Amino acid sequence: MGKTPLLKEVGKCDRNMFGQSKASSKGSSNSSSSSSSSSASPKKGPRREADALMFIQIFIHLLKSNIGTGFLGLPLAVKNAGLLVGPVSLLAIGALTVHCMDILLNCACHLTQRLQRSFVNYEETTMYSLETCPSPWLRTHSVWGRYVVSFLLIVTQLGFCSVYFMFLADNLQQIMEEAHFTSNVCQPRQSLVMTSILDTRFYMLTILPFLILLVLIQNPQTPHHSNLPLVANWKTFLLFFGTAIFTFEGVGMVLPLKSQMKSPQQFPAVLYLGMSFVIFLYICLGTLGYMKFGTDTQASITLNLPICWLYQSVKLMYSVGIFFTYALQFHVPAEIIVPYVVSRVSENWALFVDLTVRTALVCLTCFSAVLIPRLDLVISLVGSVSSSALAIIIPPLLEIATFYSENISCATIVKDIMISILGLLGCVLGTYQALYEMTQQTHFYTANSTRVHI
Repeated sequence: MGKTPLLKEVGKCDRNMFGQSKASSKGSSNSSSSSSSSSASPKKGPRREADALMFIQIFIHLLKSNIGTGFLGLPLAVKNAGLLVGPVSLLAIGALTVHCMDILLNCACHLTQRLQRSFVNYEETTMYSLETCPSPWLRTHSVWGRYVVSFLLIVTQLGFCSVYFMFLADNLQQIMEEAHFTSNVCQPRQSLVMTSILDTRFYMLTILPFLILLVLIQNPQTPHHSNLPLVANWKTFLLFFGTAIFTFEGVGMVLPLKSQMKSPQQFPAVLYLGMSFVIFLYICLGTLGYMKFGTDTQASITLNLPICWLYQSVKLMYSVGIFFTYALQFHVPAEIIVPYVVSRVSENWALFVDLTVRTALVCLTCFSAVLIPRLDLVISLVGSVSSSALAIIIPPLLEIATFYSENISCATIVKDIMISILGLLGCVLGTYQALYEMTQQTHFYTANSTRVHI
């Protein structure tokens, strides 16, 4: 549906990032005004009419950018929060995230008009906002805003890729090891302790060479659980926060999507319509999935599906889709890191270094998954560490920095500070709880990995 032009646009902006940052750092001794003018000197040309996307195309892109592997982990997230608190908190976090998306759009729109540019991405919005803020120190070091957002984008996207490894490995392990149990008659799973044929980490390493080759290519039963807790333990709620934020993984795509729309003035309508639909799906899947499987709910709801060829084929097809989506998630960090590294070597070594860096990044995501083979905890950790910063903490601060010199109201400043503090608390506490669970349960992994639900 026209996704290639969009990715090309994103890659084009990211490729110029380190070059512009380098120029800005060399001129850091200059005044803020000269820094702004030099950074914004090349005015980008208008979007080509043939490449512009229609309302429905942007809507589909918005859905795709927010529905991934984290979507399938929402039933466990609701289990961690409680049958009542989970859906309500999902709605609140969703509304907060959409509001922050709207803030980011307003800041970017204001800066494009001020700088007379056709498009600014998330990193540029952060840098230009800091250049206009009242603090002289922040104006002088505004380029570090770009560095921070770029680093968070890299961590987030590579975290998604690591989650993909674990998702593929867990589902592939179930499909392979349950083949002799599978029949045409679908039967619900029951807890059964059995010896695992191969460790999950073996399947991660099996997938590794195929994903390396991929990224080198360039150019219904009625729920019957009535005794589920409405409110869960506050410690598991912190894991819920990380998972919930992780699922809203399309924050970085909001600005590129608007820039590619044929009628950008209609984008707010697409955003609110699309995200309302996404939040509705999140609440439905999380709540009904938890009600259906109860205390047996696993990190991905596909691991709870009954054993029969119908559901095994569902897992297989979803895994194939996730396999090829890996390259799309990998595109963002690759287009930030690879051009920067390649620019440091001679042209004769450019291709070799390009392929080597891409291979190393894929191996990094694989080895990260091998070292921490807990899908639910990795999702919560990535969501707490980087997704919360990109989705909730940074946008309100950008609004203050961008509009402070234009008589922004005190109520707006207080609201933005409260949102950022809330996001920061979730980031710190969620990260601590995810790391604590990892350290506490690492020595139980071997025993837990032999527990298969059939």
